[in-house]
Amino acid sequence: MITVHHLNNSRSQRVLWLLEELGLDYQIRFYQRNPKTMLAPPELLAVHPLGKSPVITDGDLTVAESGNIIEYLLERYGAGSGLLPAAGTAERLRYRYWLHFAEGSAMPWLLLGLIFAKMPGAVPVLIRPIAKMLAQGMRSRLVAPQQERQLKFMEAELGKDGWFAGAQFTGADIQMSFPVEGLRARGGLDARYPRLLHYLEAIHARPAYQRALEKGGPYELLR
Repeated sequence: MITVHHLNNSRSQRVLWLLEELGLDYQIRFYQRNPKTMLAPPELLAVHPLGKSPVITDGDLTVAESGNIIEYLLERYGAGSGLLPAAGTAERLRYRYWLHFAEGSAMPWLLLGLIFAKMPGAVPVLIRPIAKMLAQGMRSRLVAPQQERQLKFMEAELGKDGWFAGAQFTGADIQMSFPVEGLRARGGLDARYPRLLHYLEAIHARPAYQRALEKGGPYELLR
């Protein structure tokens, strides 16, 4: 039996969604963030030495990192699902690219923007005006231009075939959901990017996505 060690407001929501798309039996073990620090509870250290989510256990195996989990589940259980493009195809190469892009390129800028947004409130009152000015400058001069470049790139890529890896919905679209949702919440994704907005509408309408959200609970991105 696959167990998803599910942390609230985390990337593990994507794992639940993939399992629903595959129609696999699984169980959820819930963990709650510390409301003050927003860090994962120490109980997760018993599952993986880093004490983070997402992580799954499947028999004697422990698999961590969302992209790695998606690859593991699709390679082991996804034959015939259509969620994993055939080996040696251009779609397979695009699929692998977007699996890595989500966490390697998109998420660092989202998290950096969140850090700058929260920085003024984390310093002593006397220096908050200076911290606010510095944070706003870094967000506008460093983070925002990079996010805008990525948004334009993603918008153009979706325009080629409709999904990130080609004409068919794949695991890459599941992996990319988190950064696109984050860009919608905090990163400037608006009406200038109709294909990305349509992508969000399309994934939200999928029954498996809705079932995963019901089972995993509501989540708020980039708190």
